[in-house]
Amino acid sequence: MQRVAITWQVFELTNSAFQLGLLGLFRFLPTLAFGLIGGVAADQRDRRHILIWTQLCMMLSTGILAVTTYTGSVNLLLIYGVTFLSSSISALSNPSKQALIPALVPRRELVGAAAVVNLSMQTASVIGPAVGGVVIGVAGVGTAYLIDSLSFLAVIVAVLAMRARPEQIALTSRGVKAAVEGLKFLWATPILLVVMVLDFMATYFGASTTLMPIFAETVHHVGAQGLGLLLSSAAVGAVIGGVVLGSLPVPQRPGRVIVLAIIGYGVCIAGFGLSRSMPLAMLFLAGSGAADSVSMAMRHSIRNLVTPDEYRGRVAASHSTFAQGGPQLGELQAGTLASFFGAPAAVAFGGIMTVVTCVLASRKVPALFAYHTDDGESPAG
Repeated sequence: MQRVAITWQVFELTNSAFQLGLLGLFRFLPTLAFGLIGGVAADQRDRRHILIWTQLCMMLSTGILAVTTYTGSVNLLLIYGVTFLSSSISALSNPSKQALIPALVPRRELVGAAAVVNLSMQTASVIGPAVGGVVIGVAGVGTAYLIDSLSFLAVIVAVLAMRARPEQIALTSRGVKAAVEGLKFLWATPILLVVMVLDFMATYFGASTTLMPIFAETVHHVGAQGLGLLLSSAAVGAVIGGVVLGSLPVPQRPGRVIVLAIIGYGVCIAGFGLSRSMPLAMLFLAGSGAADSVSMAMRHSIRNLVTPDEYRGRVAASHSTFAQGGPQLGELQAGTLASFFGAPAAVAFGGIMTVVTCVLASRKVPALFAYHTDDGESPAG
């Protein structure tokens, strides 16, 4: 809800594709600056405590947008500032959120757990933009911010309700040294590195979310509620993809599934950019969401299977930097291209480049195709 509210408000204030794209830069810089710090903290401190405090801060940051919008004092600089703050907090909390799961789930259930976590995230992604679009159209942007701010209470209650208390691992190094050790482990584990690079390239070229207000307003002429439908379409497809994946036998060759899913994702993004029909655009977005859902579940499965518990926070931080940095920098790239060539051309080009880079990367690193789930021997927490 916060994301759809911010993009719509920036578009209303500026009517500029480039300034929409700048949102991606303000989301990426904190991820790059604080991601590894969050990873080290996740490996050294109580992950539950980190989540509680960061969610309280997130609630406050969205509350600031709600208050300033209601009072009429909101401006572009403030929105960029809160976006930077929220992304900084997310960078600190995401490694703890991801690293906590393997400590609560037996190793034999990790692949299924990744699918369930992904499905729950995508279900929320369906509800959020759809409800956000309706709320903005009916009650205004300020109300959307207020509801989003209060929703963080549910996260805090969920963390407090966890009965399992994962045993903390005493690390021999701290600070910068611990961060460097995490990067060395990642570099020495090529299967993890190539999966993260593929994720980055796909989301960098395939980024289109920040341009959705332009598609809603000037391409399909559907307004704020239509914007919610466009944003929800990808999430609906992701939920369907997650349900289908969960009903099938666990893939033994997740690397192959990742490559095929990313290619499908790129084709659907290109199709969306070229589409001039609202139903067809929603269909292509649903396809991109389904492909991304499958790819995401397989990426998280590989990461959880091959990462020892003492590195989980730092590897999760690196993964988050790639996974979030791709779409965030991609939004800047898409906004810049759109300001010169138009949003449809920018998105279609990104979809094509997603397919091209995925094919080239998979040919350069054949180990990805050869990876089998039995290859990961690291114990789960």
